[in-house]
Amino acid sequence: MTFSIVARSDDGRLHGVAVASKFLAAGAVVPAAEAEVGALATQAHANLAYGPQGLALLRTGLGAADVIAGLVAADSGRAARQLGVVDADGGAATYTGEDCHDWAGGQAGDGWAAQGNILVGPEVVDAIRDAWLGGDARRRFAERLVDALRAGDRAGGDRRGRQSAGLLVVARRGGYGGGSDVVVDLRVDDHPDPVTELARLLDVHVMLFERPDPATLLDLTGELAAEVAALLTAAGHAPADGGDVAVDAALVDWAGVENLEERMVSGRIDPVVLAHLRTRA
Repeated sequence: MTFSIVARSDDGRLHGVAVASKFLAAGAVVPAAEAEVGALATQAHANLAYGPQGLALLRTGLGAADVIAGLVAADSGRAARQLGVVDADGGAATYTGEDCHDWAGGQAGDGWAAQGNILVGPEVVDAIRDAWLGGDARRRFAERLVDALRAGDRAGGDRRGRQSAGLLVVARRGGYGGGSDVVVDLRVDDHPDPVTELARLLDVHVMLFERPDPATLLDLTGELAAEVAALLTAAGHAPADGGDVAVDAALVDWAGVENLEERMVSGRIDPVVLAHLRTRA
């Protein structure tokens, strides 16, 4: 009833899972991940205990294949389970029980595992694999996961249709404000085109929560500071005076209302923030 990809970034910093299914809120059921430990997807007749138990095994240093072996050996319902695991070192493995509904199967390689059941055919997993391996390495890790999921969806996906999708990405201190390891946690629980909607949500997430690229930051001085002051005034956040410090403070105040605080850098402005401000004034 589901297809998914579990993966680790090339630099080893990120782990993530992307999933889609003709099943309500699959993103709340299938993915599990822990920063610098690994990630897994539990699906088919999903055993939800595989999430915490699998991460506990990964924490001990077991590799992906051994984690799967341990989980299914202790599970009397293993014939109806499907599971993909990627460990901290990028080792990957996938398992499909013999009682999973056709078509069901999976593939795994260095740093990734793709699997699905009740699919239109093996071409879905092939498409996920090809999109992952052939993807643009310059794209964000989360975007590459969604790209792979979209490829599986376009290849036919779940043979019953579409309903939900989810994306979970973790990295040590990679979350909001650096106070969480959850980089991205997005779900589309019930939608006629959930993978497309998931991609849209990811674009919004990138705009709001991604930290700026230092190389692109603009100095908030001179003519640019004057423009920003005028835009902030039009948006109802007028600086207290004409100085650059006041403009910077007013920008921070406005950004907090717009949920762009992760993109704030004192004395400078992110072009993404500037573009958004120009649309709001």
